Amino acid sequence: MAAFLARLCRGAPGLRAARLPLAAAAATTPPLRRPSAAPPGPPRPLSFSAAELVRAAPGPLRPFLRLMRLHQPTGTWLLYLPCTWSIGLAAEPGCLPNWHMLSLFGIGAVLMRGAGCTINDMWDRDYDKKVSRTASRPLAAGDISTFQSFVFLGGQLSLALCVLLCLNYYSIVLGAASLSLVITYPLMKRITYWPQLVLGLTFNWGALLGWSAIKGSCEWSVCLPLYLAGVMWTLVYDTIYAHQDKRDDIIIGVKSTALQLKEDTKQWLSGFSLAMLLSLCMVGMNCNQTFPYYSAVAAIGAHLAHQIYTLDIDKPEDCWKKFASNRTIGVLLFIGIVLGNLWKQKDSKNVEYRVENR
Repeated sequence: MAAFLARLCRGAPGLRAARLPLAAAAATTPPLRRPSAAPPGPPRPLSFSAAELVRAAPGPLRPFLRLMRLHQPTGTWLLYLPCTWSIGLAAEPGCLPNWHMLSLFGIGAVLMRGAGCTINDMWDRDYDKKVSRTASRPLAAGDISTFQSFVFLGGQLSLALCVLLCLNYYSIVLGAASLSLVITYPLMKRITYWPQLVLGLTFNWGALLGWSAIKGSCEWSVCLPLYLAGVMWTLVYDTIYAHQDKRDDIIIGVKSTALQLKEDTKQWLSGFSLAMLLSLCMVGMNCNQTFPYYSAVAAIGAHLAHQIYTLDIDKPEDCWKKFASNRTIGVLLFIGIVLGNLWKQKDSKNVEYRVENR
């Protein structure tokens, strides 16, 4: 028995033979490793565009941001820029525009454009379901209810009222007068082939309001030509925009200048553009504007001419591109107004210098 136990302790030859290959394999085979995760891809670049901000918003909030078109800021710019023109023109010679008012009107433009889009979608939710481009809008797609959109509209208008109450009494009354246009504009496409004209009257109200917010009242020799220029500008860009949807508009029975003007669109756009440029020249003369302002007006004329000449009204993607490029026109005019106003100081100093040397 003792001999048997001793043999077990030493290990039988067969057992030793079985262990050796395993030990050798363990010595020569590298230890097993867990499969590593796939290497990370390149870091995603940071983006602060409006569309990215909406996509990054919490899920329940996202449909409301889309309802107010926060992901498509072009319309907000087109509403805001006439306000900046008026605020810039109202600045004292040699001075920059009032940055407080520019900021205040910027907030107001976001809120009022959002309210206008909400009202538009509430009126048009049944139409939007029939058009591929608009079928994904939150109300048409059923992402939010009509009641929710109504409550959201009340919130936007309440905040916009808070902004309006920061202005003088004249401007409060003038701003409140635009609400009827905001509410009724979406109905115009059911009534007239010129809803773009009503949109122009609505979107360019800031050309009156900006001046009155600075001066306390409107100088009509400046504000009316500026307002007319803005209305003509809106007729240009929104007629181009309407050509995207003209086939769907015929099917669902809504009207637009695109359907009214048809193949004569470019001739009409040229007329609207000429009226805009003449109105801007009148504004410049009544404001004693200087060389930078008229240079900007000339650049705007060149931009409009190129836009109309190269426009293909039968290609929706080209219509959208031309429509969006109108933000450049608004920015050009604002820059021209600011530089033209600063130039006035230079001119006045030169006049004083010449008078002193006589």
